[in-house]
Amino acid sequence: MKPRIQYVKTSDGVNIAFAEAGQGRPYISMPVPAFSHAELGWEMFAPALQSLPAKFRMVLYDARGSGLSDRSAVDFSMEAMIRDLEAVVERAGFDSFVLSAYISAVPIAVTYAAAHPERVSHLVLCDGWTKISDISESSVYQVAAQLREMDWVLFTETFGQVLWAYADPSYGRRFAEFMQLCCEPEAHRAAWEAWESYDVTALLPQVTAPTLVVHNRNSRWFPSAVGQRIAAAIPGARLTLIDDVTYAPVPELIEAFVLDSEPPAGRAPELPSGTAVILFADIADSTGLTERIGDAAFREKARGLDGVLRTVIRENGGTPVEGKLLGDGVLAVFTSARQAIGAALMCGDAGNREGLPLHLGIHAGDVIREENNVYGGAVNVASRISGLSAAGEVLVSETVRSLARTSAGVGFEDRGEQALKGVGEKVRVWAVRDEASRQTGKPANQGA
Repeated sequence: MKPRIQYVKTSDGVNIAFAEAGQGRPYISMPVPAFSHAELGWEMFAPALQSLPAKFRMVLYDARGSGLSDRSAVDFSMEAMIRDLEAVVERAGFDSFVLSAYISAVPIAVTYAAAHPERVSHLVLCDGWTKISDISESSVYQVAAQLREMDWVLFTETFGQVLWAYADPSYGRRFAEFMQLCCEPEAHRAAWEAWESYDVTALLPQVTAPTLVVHNRNSRWFPSAVGQRIAAAIPGARLTLIDDVTYAPVPELIEAFVLDSEPPAGRAPELPSGTAVILFADIADSTGLTERIGDAAFREKARGLDGVLRTVIRENGGTPVEGKLLGDGVLAVFTSARQAIGAALMCGDAGNREGLPLHLGIHAGDVIREENNVYGGAVNVASRISGLSAAGEVLVSETVRSLARTSAGVGFEDRGEQALKGVGEKVRVWAVRDEASRQTGKPANQGA
């Protein structure tokens, strides 16, 4: 079934066309600027798109200046492209999602993934590049650059049938027609000019999401060496080479990649013994909420939020303790302070949206594993720290701040040494302050 076109407005007032299809894990397919048409692309790129809704809740959209989006907004700068994506993410309501990008959308996806590690659960980069010199030195780029300034129709036909799908003339002709319908010639030229300013080489090592790099072996545009460099620069990235300009193998590769990076269904991942980073979350004023909305309604809302929080925790590399239920507190362990803080911020946002603000506390120390639970003094400290936090606020111990202060991308506000019930020595506590909170002066996740 063809996706239904809808619209969302960006922060700078541009109307962006998007469509949704399917059910399952959230998934966003980014458009190649000036090469997208949310309606026609569904058929043009059927092998790469139409099987995905069977496993994912897929969202695809058109960049400004192209397709069914506002064609008068001919701004393809990195900042504008990020605004388009942010508007779609917000409208879709995704806390975390798989993000896929092809060709000239790859630098945009890398920029977003590096800036929002808490949002991107998996990253898929197909036939990408990171700076214009990756492709501009090739003869095909130089030929295309000359033709696009001379004759729009000749350029699109040559691009489709000679420079792109040279091994499949029929597909090349359809691709040329598709290009002509995606945008106006002026917009296409503006996009190419904007790409010359893209350079995300330095951002690649900052990508933390599990990443799959897919590259065509015999592409005239993107040498395999480019894909190899991208995969080598992103920690833990996987490289897969294909021979198909229609990208027909990609959906199966994506499904296998996403499933392979998750624990097997029905089997909980093992909880660690030894040193761990512990996150404790509990609903603020649960007694008062129960009195106001009733016990049954509260428990239903709490169980729904509990499921959301556990998903957020897993997608940020943590392991939730299955024996705890929200209302008694959600307990999770991480191997990374940065990931624990990212998960805590996302959990706080989720609680605020559901009208169930959370107390959130993080500590690091030794734990003891016993079946499906963890114990130890460090767990008690994390619980006590969460009890000190204001509704929607994330507090961390000095230990966690020391581990994360150069890597978490947040700031910390000193709350001084605090006496914790059942803990012999005072513990210095810090409030997490994300970028928005640093601008407003309010701790992360707290409302107006």
